Amino acid sequence: MYLDSAKKQEIFEKYGKSNTDTGSPEAQIALFSYRISHLTEHLKVNRKDYSTERALTMLVGKRRALLNYLKTRDIERYRAIVKALGLRK
Repeated sequence: MYLDSAKKQEIFEKYGKSNTDTGSPEAQIALFSYRISHLTEHLKVNRKDYSTERALTMLVGKRRALLNYLKTRDIERYRAIVKALGLRK
């Protein structure tokens, strides 16, 4: 499996406040970004996998909503996570 509990803990430790911090927007955005990159690579090989394409679109929407939430609440945290993950905005 591409995303086991050890990988999740690593993501939460790096982007969250602690390794058990699974609810902060930064940790969730980082986890969504990891999943989005994995699904993007899968779709490059399997172009007709439409259910995965839909799941990818939904994940991008969830990440965008979290980024918008973070932008309205705390612009500095928003800028920090965008820079850390290398997102466009």
